This record gives sequence, structure tokens and C-alpha cells, in this order.
Amino acid sequence: MRVNKYQHHLLVLPEDDANRQIANGFILNSNINEPVIQVLPIADGWGKVVDKFKENHISEMRKFSKRMIVLLIDFDESYEDRFSYVKKQIPDDLENRVFVLGVLSEPEKLRSNLGNNFECIGETLAKDCSNNTNELWGHHLLRHNKTELDRMILSVKPFLFN
Repeated sequence: MRVNKYQHHLLVLPEDDANRQIANGFILNSNINEPVIQVLPIADGWGKVVDKFKENHISEMRKFSKRMIVLLIDFDESYEDRFSYVKKQIPDDLENRVFVLGVLSEPEKLRSNLGNNFECIGETLAKDCSNNTNELWGHHLLRHNKTELDRMILSVKPFLFN
């Protein structure tokens, strides 16, 4: 589904298929206003997420001021370095509309820890956001996202959740 680029909307740029499945599960939550969120094709690597963001999305975000984007990456146990690197690639004028989220290691490790499939994980994460709870976001492989998540929820909650 394509979003209306002239209305508030959120794009999700996933690193890989596991992240794409989590994002798709997020959208499955009944509280999500589905027409305002779109999961983009996978980038095939966290570095390619950054490249695609820079090559394809910076100029589009400047054209469409109601667009926000989540860069959904694996941190591969290098959270501080990777997060810092990705944040430095975001132009200052777009900083408040770009969010960097992901599993501390990789989604497969989170899946095996929880015993759930990726879509179920995504749906639970959406429930946490919608209900202002921290049930799954507080998991040790996700809690590093707290600051970025809090910032994102303030921006997207008014239009993303029913």
C-alpha cells in the first residue's frame, strides 16, 4: 500500500527480511492506522539502509514535509558505534523526522529468545507503543531503543494509531 505523501505518514526502511517481517507485524496490530505507514523493500544490509536513505529519501523528505522514516537495522552487538554512525548521516534539517531502531544483535536472536515469529514480535511492539507499555520494548535486546522510540512516538502517535 502506498501512503499519501501530502499527509502525515511513516516509511520503514528495513535492513533485511527479518526486519521487514517485524515491520509487517507492527502494521497488523489493530490499533495501527494502516494507510499512513508503508514498509519499503529491504535494503540488504545496514550500510545499504544508510546508502538508500541518503540516495533516495533525503531529497524526498525535503519535498514532503509530513514524511517520517524509520531506519530499521541490526546493531550486531555494536550499538554505540553503529547508531552514532547512522545518526551522523542524517542531515540536521531532517533529524526530527528520522528514527533509527533495531535489535541489539539481530532479529533471529530475539525470535529465539521469545519463541515467537517475527510478525508476532512486530504486533506486540505496536501494542506496546499504542498502550504506552514497555512489555517487549523493555527486553534486553530492544531496550537500547528507548530514547529513539520515545522521540518517535511523540512524533507519530497522533496519526499512526487509531
